[in-house]
Amino acid sequence: MILSKIKNNKEVLAWSLYDFANQPFTTIVVSFIYSAFFVEVIAPDTQAGTALWANAIAITAICVSILSPILGAIADNSGYRRFFLLSFTLICSVFTILLYFPQEGDVILALSIFIIANISFEMGSVFCNSYLPDLSNNNNSGKISGFAWGIGFIGGLLALLISFALFPELDDDNIRMINILVGLWFLFFSIPTFIFIKDRKKDKLTKKNIFNSLLTVQKTFRSVSKYRQITQFLIARLFFNDGLITIFALGGVYAVGTINFTFEEVMLLGIVLNLCAGIGSFIFGYLEDKIGFKKVINITLIGLIISTFIGYIAPDTNSPKEFFWASGVIIGLMVGPNQSCSRSLMSKLIPSNKENEFFGFFALTGKATSFLGPLMFGVVTSYYSQQMALWVVIILFIVGFLLFNRISFNLLNSHNDN
Repeated sequence: MILSKIKNNKEVLAWSLYDFANQPFTTIVVSFIYSAFFVEVIAPDTQAGTALWANAIAITAICVSILSPILGAIADNSGYRRFFLLSFTLICSVFTILLYFPQEGDVILALSIFIIANISFEMGSVFCNSYLPDLSNNNNSGKISGFAWGIGFIGGLLALLISFALFPELDDDNIRMINILVGLWFLFFSIPTFIFIKDRKKDKLTKKNIFNSLLTVQKTFRSVSKYRQITQFLIARLFFNDGLITIFALGGVYAVGTINFTFEEVMLLGIVLNLCAGIGSFIFGYLEDKIGFKKVINITLIGLIISTFIGYIAPDTNSPKEFFWASGVIIGLMVGPNQSCSRSLMSKLIPSNKENEFFGFFALTGKATSFLGPLMFGVVTSYYSQQMALWVVIILFIVGFLLFNRISFNLLNSHNDN
């Protein structure tokens, strides 16, 4: 067992189950099924739908980049981390269920509900991630983070399999019903997290407390130059994470619009990608503690560059679907370890007693410019094609790779990464 040598394995398992609970939202709503359904059915046409969906992702990114450091600082100063995690989980679950109601032509309604659900999902992830330093140390953060990502992708896989079993024919009504399953799944499987993960006793949330929290954020901005490694890493991650967000937001759209996948094929693609992502997270989570985070992140970025290029050339081959499947498998193997390793690296870099706040900045840099990838994808699609727009993703990965390899991590106690 991966957790057998970890003393607080019950808490770690409960924390990891939050990834199991929320992954179906990313997999089904954001990446594969609902995004393609919105573009193909709810929106007036594919081109307009792609741009509208990209704009919804952009709005989410802007809101999360503003909220995450502020609420993170409040949580650090008041002990309200668990409260915020529970609140955003409930909001995301409820609004995911409400995605059942928009039908063809209900563009504003669908996007409004999705944006609220997506903001809540992202904010919940901020507070969930901030528990990692409490539950791990430099010797096991890779295993723990990788384990959580791994069972998270298992959650996405199981939710897809159950959806496919319940609704083998993905007509409009069945796709809308799947949103109810995702919302209830998130609500139910996150319960262990709230039962077993504890916080220090909450202080009374006063105006002075909030004011002090805002001052803390301001001071962190001013003193960010003291944390050079964190700054450099977050800037590099800003680029390669934007590439990942673009894939998550528009991968299903590309599969349907350019490769001519059916909704059933998109769901099967999601199943395979989640299976591969789970395998990749478990394997690389173990390897990270052996070979070092720098090698793991480099391997995943090179894999993502290659796989995206395969997706780009796929429509020009004699077997576009087969090439795209190969691209999807490689992406699946790389995406989980990349995110998991980034999270565990951040937990090693942050100063003590600033976990929520700095994971707020982790989310901020992950979202502050994350609208650019989808937005540029939409613009290039409007003027050229979805296929040409994949160069946006390739360039983001390459820039992130180059910036990451300019960072010196020799201040960390890890011989593998010096």
